[in-house]
Parts: sequence; C-alpha cells; structure tokens
Amino acid sequence: MKRLMIRQFYLTVFILRLFITSVLAQTTLEGTIISNGEPVPFASVLIQKSRLGVTTDLSGHYSIPFLPEGKYTVIASSLGYISKKKEVSVSGGSKASLDFILEKDVAMINEVVVSGTMKEVSKLESAVPVEVYSPRFFQANPTPSVCEALQIVNGVRPQINCSVCNSGDIHINGLEGPYTMVLIDGMPIVSGLSTVYGLNGIPQSLIERVEVVKGPASTLYGSEAVGGLINIITKKTSNAPILSVDIFGTSWSELNADLAVKVPVGKNVDTFFGVNYFEFDQRIDNDGDNFTDMTLQNRTSIFNKWNFKRKNNRVFTLAGRIITEDRFGGDLDWDEDLHRGGDEVYGESIYTDRWEVFGTYELPMREHVIFQFSANGHDQNSVYGDTEYIADQRVGFSQLVWNKELVGTHSFLGGLTIRYTYYDDNTPATATADTVNPGNLPTHTYLPGIFLQDEIALNENSKLLLGMRYDNNSLHGHIFTPRLNYKWSSPNKLNTLRASFGTGYRVANVFTEDHAALTGAREVIIASQLIPERSINGNINYVRNIYTRNNALVNIDASVFYTHFDNKIIPDYDTNPNQIIYDNLDGKGVSKGISLNLDVVKNAFKFKAGATLMEVYTEESGIRERQELTEQFSGSWSVGYTFEQANLEINYTGNVYSPMELPTMSVGDFIDPRPAQSPWYSIQNIQLTMQLDDRVECFGGIKNLLDWTPWKNLPEGVYYLGNTADPFEQNTPEGYLVFDPTYVYGPNQGIRGFFGIRYNLR
Repeated sequence: MKRLMIRQFYLTVFILRLFITSVLAQTTLEGTIISNGEPVPFASVLIQKSRLGVTTDLSGHYSIPFLPEGKYTVIASSLGYISKKKEVSVSGGSKASLDFILEKDVAMINEVVVSGTMKEVSKLESAVPVEVYSPRFFQANPTPSVCEALQIVNGVRPQINCSVCNSGDIHINGLEGPYTMVLIDGMPIVSGLSTVYGLNGIPQSLIERVEVVKGPASTLYGSEAVGGLINIITKKTSNAPILSVDIFGTSWSELNADLAVKVPVGKNVDTFFGVNYFEFDQRIDNDGDNFTDMTLQNRTSIFNKWNFKRKNNRVFTLAGRIITEDRFGGDLDWDEDLHRGGDEVYGESIYTDRWEVFGTYELPMREHVIFQFSANGHDQNSVYGDTEYIADQRVGFSQLVWNKELVGTHSFLGGLTIRYTYYDDNTPATATADTVNPGNLPTHTYLPGIFLQDEIALNENSKLLLGMRYDNNSLHGHIFTPRLNYKWSSPNKLNTLRASFGTGYRVANVFTEDHAALTGAREVIIASQLIPERSINGNINYVRNIYTRNNALVNIDASVFYTHFDNKIIPDYDTNPNQIIYDNLDGKGVSKGISLNLDVVKNAFKFKAGATLMEVYTEESGIRERQELTEQFSGSWSVGYTFEQANLEINYTGNVYSPMELPTMSVGDFIDPRPAQSPWYSIQNIQLTMQLDDRVECFGGIKNLLDWTPWKNLPEGVYYLGNTADPFEQNTPEGYLVFDPTYVYGPNQGIRGFFGIRYNLR
C-alpha cells in the first residue's frame, strides 16, 4: 500500500511537471493592425491551419494567448481591406509581437469619396456615382504618369493627339480631352493649356486615391467639367510614409523615379516632399520613316504639402508643385542648336515650365465654412517645324464653401467662387484686329459664380440631391447649370440605384486645347465667333454587391448614359486637306451608351474588368457623322493573384478598342493611302511582384505583350506620318500625300521589358 502511494505521488509530480513545462513553453502573440496610420478595429487575426483566432479592439490591438512554441503563418483581414499574411516564430516563456499594415481594397463599397458632392461621404451613400482607384491598382501596370495608368480604367482612354510630340489628353465615354476636368485635392488648378500635366509628376506614393466621375459636373465645378472629372486626392501628411522610393526602367531606356519623404517640422506642423523624374533620350525608329517613334522627354516635378494642426481639428493644408519638361519628337537628324524653329530639318520641341499652389483653410467659427484657393502659371515655348507657339497662362481660383446640416433631413452646401484667367500667345487668338499696326491683346477672363446644393433624405433608403449653379463669364455672359440626382438602396445595402440628370458648359480656346491647330501641317480657320458649348446629361447607375458562401465579394456596376450637346465645336479636317476649320455645330452632338464593371475579390485572387459600348456622333442638316478618333467599344481588365507562400504576386492587365474613324486627307479625286479606319487593337501587359519584406518589393514584366503598333497595319511603303521626306511641303506635288502628324489613334511604342523596386518606411 505504501509502495502504491509512492508510485502515485511520483506519477502526479511527473504529470504536474509536464503541465508546467507545457505552460512555460507557451507564449502570447500580440500586435496592432493599422491602415494609413489609423487603427483597424474588429479585424480578424487567424493562425493558418488551426482554429486559433481573435479580433482587434478599437485601438487595432490583438492578443492570442497560450500559443505553443513553433513557427506559424498568421493572416490579418478585414472587410474593405486586402488580407495580409506573415510568418512568425515564437519561443516559450516570452511574448511575441507581430504588426500588420493593411491596404484598402478599391473593390469594396465603403470607400470615402468627395468628388460627387464636394463633401466626404462613403461611396455607398453618395448620390452621385463615383469610381475610386487606389495607387495599388495602378501599380499593377506601372507607368511614368497617372495619365498613362488610366488606360486600364473602363470608359477612360488616354488619347495621343500628335504622332510626333506625343501630346495627349483624357477621353471619358468618348468625349475629347477638353471636356474632362482634372482636379488635385478638389482644386481646378489644371487648365486647357495643360490638362495632361495635371496627371504627370505626382509620386504615386503620395496619392491616396483617384476618383472618376463620368458625366457633367459643372453644377459644382463650373466650365470644363462637361464630360466628367478626374480628382487626384493626395495623402494627408499623417498618412504619408516617412520615406518612399519607387524606381523602374524599361528596355527602351526609359527611367522613372519617385522619391517621397515626410519631414517633422514641429508639434503642430507636418510636411512631406515628393520628387518625380522621368527621362527618355533614345531616338528609336522601328517603322523606318526617319522620325522618332516616341517623343524624347526630360521631366522633373517637385511636390510639397503642409498640414497645420489646429484647435477642434479644423483643417489647414497648403500644397505646391513645380514642373519643368523638355520634350522633342521629329526627324532623327534634328539638332536643337541648329534646327529648332527652322525649315531645314523638321522637329517639334516643347519647353514647359509650370507652377501650382493650392490649399484649404477652415474658418475659426462654429459654422462649417471652408476657404479653398489655387493659383497656377504655365509657360510654354514650343516650335512645330518652323511654326512657333509661345504661350503664357495664369489662373487664380478661390471659393468659400458652407456645409450645413439643417433641421430634419436636409444637408445643405453652398458656395461662392471666382476664377480669373490670363492668357497670352503669339497666335491669332490674342492678336488685335488692326491689320495695319498689328499688336497683341492678352485675354483677361473673370468667372464669378454661386452654387447651391441640398441633399434630402427622403427616408432611410433613399435620398434626393438638388443643385444649381450660376456663373457670369466676362466674355460670354450668364450661364445657369442645374442638376438632380436620386439614390435608392435596399435595406441590406446590397443593391443601389442612382438616377442623374445634369447640365454642363464649356468655354473653348482652340489653340490651348487642340494640338492639331499648332502643328503647322494645316492652316487654322476660325469660321465664326465661337460661343460656349452646352450639354444635358442623363445617367442611370445600378450597383449590386454579392457576398458568396466561399467568402468572395462580387461587385457589379452597370450604367446607361446619354449626353446631348448644343453649339459643339467641331474641327473640320475634310473640306480642305490643307486646313482645319473650326465652327460651332448648327445641330446637335450626342454621346450615348452603356458600361459594365465587374469586380471579384476572393482571398489571393482579384479580378476587375469593364466594357463600354457607345455611340458618339454629330448631326447637322439631317446628316449624321460619327465622331473621329472615338471607339464604339472598349474593354479593360486587371487580374491579380498572390502566391502567399512565395510572397509573389502576378498581374495581367490590358485593354481592347474597336475601330475608330481617322482624320485622313482624302478629298475629291485624291485618296489617302492610309486606312480611314483603325483596326481592332489591344495593349496587354504582365507583371510579377516579389515582396522581399515589409518595406521592400521588386517588380518586373513585359509591356505590350502583343507588340502592337499602328504602323504595322499600314500598306507597304506608306508611312504613318505621311510624306516625312518633305515635312515642310516644299517639293510635294499637288495631289500627293503630304506630311500629316494628326493621323494618330494609338501609342507607337512596341513590346518592352521593365524592372523596378519600391521601398516604403512608415
């Protein structure tokens, strides 16, 4: 009996010792989950291949106790964010720490937007349909500018307007670049002379998101917001990385470098600087016409933003940007010192210097009143062969916005605005009428306005947005632009229907907006005094969100749109092949169609695709003509998959366009040998991204996988630019094809490889 008791005692001690050893070998794993510097509450933290898991608290903190010693794979996820996976090793008797930084997922419906109503609201609650794109979306196809990156956005097409200097603009739903307004942080600092420059030179690490509104937005933003707007939202200084570096190069010897750094100034002041540099200096001529296939560029942009912390969290931000660029395209033998502006060797050389300042200041009062301001100067010194274009444009803008939640169900927004534009150039646009003693007469345009908006919550699931704007243009008089929007959501927020009706207007300046007017290849004829264009737009948008049983999110976004134009300004290339005749249309212009976007997100798989079917035409005297350089169908896609164990992501992006009518020079008995329609074409890209650690990733791939270029579709012996042997038309016989850089519809850059590296320190 005594021996049995001794045995039981030793067995108890042994079991107790095993238990104590096991407990001592266990540890606690804890950490914090943040996004853009803010905690992510109620996020899930799971140990892969186990049932262990917790959620974060309000401060984004989590703790998993009693974790045995070993190596684990930990997954952090939350609705509206891209899941992230990390490896961690834990040893007994000590705490292990593992933090996560999650990125917002643009496919989710709770994104905050401001472009539709000029107020921060969730994308789901906005009465105006707004598309949102994050920098990560654009990183699936890295480009030197946001302008080029937009080629994978459904219904948005970067258009090259000159096959020599490669200047361009942005088309939305088939409407030309001047109908698209470009904003930075909601400020209309981008003018007709420099639309694309608003999308160039901002380091992508400093971009919070890009918002796209399709359809007129003149009620809030005035002239130029006729076809839609693109709003680049930069990061708050608190969310910017301490240091960010993004560098990549291509096999065509292109080099793009982004550098951003956050500098602490004091307790109440934050600032960050960003520098973008792009260089391409190789004279490549794959089509054999002795002209550069791609424009040589040397561009530097410096961006700086300040945030001042004030009482009661009132806003005060100030930002500025400087851009300088030297751009050349033309004959391979062109020499800047010998030939710039001459008529011996053809070249297009553009020097650009631009500055911008903009900011927001919330007034120190009980009411929510914000003062916003911007100013910019754009100096352009260009030559197109022996034709000079010297232009100087300065724009000042300010507005006072009052945001008031009224008693009951009304949310009121009111504002006073004024915009001043100074423009001077060496063209007939600013010449005096005195032919005996010709002189220069710069234009001074004043545009004061007032806008009112009332968002009415009809019930828990629907709201009505009423808005109107009145502007008094110093050159064109009174302009009134109303709008109406209605939104309905199902009680579970999975179905949303929006109906929009709006108006827009645009005051045009041919020489600042249409590069074809400057090339010197054709004479410019202004048939009459151009008056402002007016537009009326209707849009129905339906959004359906589906959460599947296997934890996938499917987002379907479909729209039907119709825009009617009066006084549309049309360039006539066909009446005389040696002229471009501009005049207001004595009839109507129409842009109508349907678009569909599909987003699918499931763990490591992301799929985004869109298609737009549209018809854009003008009708005058009973004759309907399809708009040139406008596709009837376009599609875009971005497919991504992450191999989590290898920390490797693969992205496949691309677009496809249907045939477009092209501005050929056929007239009378002369038939332009170049096709009058473009073929179907597609630009496709593939990229691999390797995550080396939390701070460093490298990426590489191939652009234009199909090696598509427009000159490959021309008849043998015919050049894309026409008669490049005689660009000054000194020896071209009458009835023969002359030099013509306006015949352009797609990029002339073939297949190329690229490689880059990104570094982010937070």
